[in-house]
Amino acid sequence: MVRYSHRLGELSPAQFQAALDRFDLGRFLHAEAISAGNFGQNLYLTSTTGQYVLRGAPFWPHQFPRERFFTDLLYAHTRAPVPWPYLLDPRDDIFGWSYVIMPCLPGLQLSDPQVRAALHPTDLRGIARAMGETLAELHRLTWPCAGQYDLATDTIRPFDTPYDEWVLSRIRLFVQEAASLSGRTTDADVAWVEEVIARNRAALAVPFQPCFVHGDYKEGNLVVVQDEGTWQVSGVFDYMDAWVGDEEQDLSRTTAVFAGEDLDLARAFLAVYTQRRSLRPGYAERFALYMLYERTLIWQFGQRHGVWWEPDLTLREWAAPYVGLSLL
Repeated sequence: MVRYSHRLGELSPAQFQAALDRFDLGRFLHAEAISAGNFGQNLYLTSTTGQYVLRGAPFWPHQFPRERFFTDLLYAHTRAPVPWPYLLDPRDDIFGWSYVIMPCLPGLQLSDPQVRAALHPTDLRGIARAMGETLAELHRLTWPCAGQYDLATDTIRPFDTPYDEWVLSRIRLFVQEAASLSGRTTDADVAWVEEVIARNRAALAVPFQPCFVHGDYKEGNLVVVQDEGTWQVSGVFDYMDAWVGDEEQDLSRTTAVFAGEDLDLARAFLAVYTQRRSLRPGYAERFALYMLYERTLIWQFGQRHGVWWEPDLTLREWAAPYVGLSLL
């Protein structure tokens, strides 16, 4: 028995072989922990038929079915590099929880600090451009309505409210939760959030074609390769938070991460994306709200689990520079 992560616990070769047998994937050779990722759900699994990733111990009953649903659609309707086939075993008799086996996608893990530190600034700009291109490809997956995955029907359930109301209600929920967790979310912060909403909310009414929204598109959830001097995204994974909505909302996470390091990376990412996908009128105003959504979500997460930025900052002090970005 080997302990691969806190979440997965101790697992044995016999368990891995039983999981491989479920999908006729050969004889177990070895397993290896994956240090990347926040939640410890994944490990490398190698058999006589190839190298795979085993993903286990779901957080909610719908997590793996949701990921399988979107992976299958992306594979069928886009050219995005996704981990397909996404083999889901809903039974818990082997590990005590359901699990997934999927191909191990080739490429550099940018979530590895040593890997990323070895890259030249020109490489990072090339990767940022590749990320813009791949996100545009992901957004080619459209749907008739905006909504969330529903486990009972195994399809997309439309939101109960208009999309603009859903976005604004989530922002307010994140702020409310953060305020209940620490004193770093002040009454002045709440007032600032409402000012940003009031100033920009009209732009949310501009119609859009609902499409796949990753929800956590960033370097840590992909791998890259260099082919004849050009960087390409060779795999995108982790659709745990995916939904169907406004594609512009998916620009916020990557833009925020890049802007916190180097604005040129954010510009390179956005420039390529917008060459392939047209932004609708009112983009700048929606960007402020979608960035506010992303930042209040991260702020709430940080108050709950521990911040990795200057702890004395208030919400407005931390988030306003991102919400006010003007890169296009």
